[in-house]
Amino acid sequence: MAQKKDGVKVVAENRKARHEYHILECWEAGMSLTGTEVKSLRRSKASLQDAFARIENGEAFVYNMHISPYEEGNRFNHEPKRVRKLLLHKQEINKIFAQLREKGLTLIPLKVYFTRGMAKMELALARGKKLYDKREDLAAKDAKREVERAFKERQRE
Repeated sequence: MAQKKDGVKVVAENRKARHEYHILECWEAGMSLTGTEVKSLRRSKASLQDAFARIENGEAFVYNMHISPYEEGNRFNHEPKRVRKLLLHKQEINKIFAQLREKGLTLIPLKVYFTRGMAKMELALARGKKLYDKREDLAAKDAKREVERAFKERQRE
């Protein structure tokens, strides 16, 4: 799962998020981690399933993000689903907080990755999709695929 692209090593990705939500805006946030958490992340032992973020008292936190315990971690190991602080600028936190007050918006993590040796998280402001929205997206994706297929066949002739 760990892919290197432009010096970025993707550790975990929340693929369901793009299916379940309309992504409105994205931010990059650093994470406050312990040593064993970083070592586990480097081995791609993380999951963003059911993870979400909140802003409390002017600080951003991520909940339900699972980072497996480091095998060689002994007594200094971390708790797998502990609450982790996200590192964002004050203006970004204020902007996100103002937008989160709107009804139906939520803050979700899209992926965790390493860039220049630092663990980062891509956060997204999102609105949940209804069932008919999901059907529309699938229909649009199928139509686009059919058009591309027909275009390729036409070029071969």
